[in-house]
Amino acid sequence: MEYENTRLADYTEDAAIGRGSFDLPFAILTLLLLLIGVVMVLSASYARAYYSSVTGNKATYYFVRQLVFAIGGVGVMFIVSKFPMAFYRRISPTIMGIALVTLLAVPFIGSKVNGARRWIDLGFTTFQPSEIAKVAVIMYFAMLICKYKGRMKTFRYGIVPFGGILILIVGLLVLEPHFSASVIIIAIGAVMLFLGGARLIWFIGGIAVAGGGLAIIMTFFPYASDRINAWRDPFAYMQGDGYQIVQSLYSIGSGGLLGLGLGQSRQKYLYLPEEHNDFIFSVICEELGFIGAIAILILFALLIIRGYWLAMHMRDRYSVLVTAGITTLLALQVILNVAVVTNLIPSTGISLPLFSYGGTALLIQLAEMGIVLSASRDIPAKVSG
Repeated sequence: MEYENTRLADYTEDAAIGRGSFDLPFAILTLLLLLIGVVMVLSASYARAYYSSVTGNKATYYFVRQLVFAIGGVGVMFIVSKFPMAFYRRISPTIMGIALVTLLAVPFIGSKVNGARRWIDLGFTTFQPSEIAKVAVIMYFAMLICKYKGRMKTFRYGIVPFGGILILIVGLLVLEPHFSASVIIIAIGAVMLFLGGARLIWFIGGIAVAGGGLAIIMTFFPYASDRINAWRDPFAYMQGDGYQIVQSLYSIGSGGLLGLGLGQSRQKYLYLPEEHNDFIFSVICEELGFIGAIAILILFALLIIRGYWLAMHMRDRYSVLVTAGITTLLALQVILNVAVVTNLIPSTGISLPLFSYGGTALLIQLAEMGIVLSASRDIPAKVSG
């Protein structure tokens, strides 16, 4: 504890005397992906926006809203990058508290869409508390790991508090239901515990428990079992749960090597559901082809690699854990989203970071990038340069 208090004091002093500049490569890659993402939202959404009475038949409805949130999100990212990591460590319990309160509120005041109650309506927009929960797990677990650093291999300190939090959050998510967010949060929690030094035997036990939980979900939640049946043979369920993935495969296949051209997608004309949201990568493949899709994935890979590189060069444990956690969250969402739209895994509601339509989710993602940039300010100049 004395060591940790010393580190906090060091950061307070650093904040007073000024910190270094943030990591430019990480910032440039983030902004480049964001720019491409906003352009693709315009291309993917204008047909549905034009034919929808909800949008007032305004073809640029989704694009304008995404652009506004993107601009605001960039401002948030740079503001967030100004605060020292000691600040984020102190507010970690508050962020976790907000996540739990909003998740508890969803069953009572949440908006129901497509049979799931995952969103809270703010009037001007909606947001998913699960997005806050993801970063809350990273920040709070990092704080606890630093607090229990010498006792992480014990059951009392290395498993009980972390397992209790995960069980509570996942239990609330299952009520929505939101199984994809549950999977991501469990995976993030496991990664944080692994980085924190928890014993390997607990991961083996966790996998067994997760397998049992999956069996229970398959038995008592038809929603999940229907998705898996459609995944195994989507063309046999084209009039039901398999429709979306079949249209996604048609979209990807139509793109070929070079694509049909930006704006030339055919599946976005009300054939492919969620074409500007969870399935925007399908439209990318159709319009930009294999080459364009791979180029975007390479940019994501570079961003993820840079994030891990930054984590390896952080000078305190909390910054290492948070940076690695946020980078892993980004990597998981990219991998799982691409796997869903290509039917490698069952269809779930996983968005593509910095691309999928969703204003508050985009704000939170850019705030997460801002936290990484904040941590990068403390890397010695001779290393970051």
